Amino acid sequence: MKITWLGHSAFRIEIGDQILLIDPWLEGNPSFPDERRAEAIDRATHILLTHAHGDHASEALGVAEDTGAPICAIFELAEKWIEPAGYEAKGFSKGGTLELGDVQVTMVTAHHSSSLDFLNNPPPAGAEAGFVIRGEGHSIYVSGDTDVMADMDVIAKRYAPDIGILCAGGHFTMDMEGAAWAAKTYFDFKTVIPCHYKTFPLLAQSAEPLVKALPDVDVKTPEVMEPVEI
Repeated sequence: MKITWLGHSAFRIEIGDQILLIDPWLEGNPSFPDERRAEAIDRATHILLTHAHGDHASEALGVAEDTGAPICAIFELAEKWIEPAGYEAKGFSKGGTLELGDVQVTMVTAHHSSSLDFLNNPPPAGAEAGFVIRGEGHSIYVSGDTDVMADMDVIAKRYAPDIGILCAGGHFTMDMEGAAWAAKTYFDFKTVIPCHYKTFPLLAQSAEPLVKALPDVDVKTPEVMEPVEI
């Protein structure tokens, strides 16, 4: 398995027979090197959107155009925005699971908000969400944008994720300390990768508080486009 951070909350996950792009906001993402776009989206099989905010979804249609990959998103976002724009969508909802080749993707709860805030007169965008991605003997929890929440206890007990991709920048989501508290309180992660940080001055610029708070966890803080192999 190979997990590559594309900056902010965008990831490329190569797992089983799939290459998944999570919230692929590339153009306009100050953390992402524009000249590496083709490399980042190469051979993508599916695009997964946690919610509709511009720093997660605004480039999804463009990436779908370039790759031919269907977009997996909450039902309203798929039905009201993606499909009317002429792109293939796989709409599902929290608790639902998509079978993507050798990989299972389950939508789970997040506590945030969701709107197509980059459009005029936007259609309904559904709710915010996270994902549990299972394949190659691993279970990955992608938190999406969220605060710490009691639902994490259910996610941990039901799906036993050993890898956590956790928002941790603060201001709009839980911060480094909150992400560490959630990891220690609810989960038994072997590996944690923080995201939604360093992008803007409002957000945390260092993951050091998370690293220090989780001495028994392998906290990875890769540079953008630096793959993590597990």
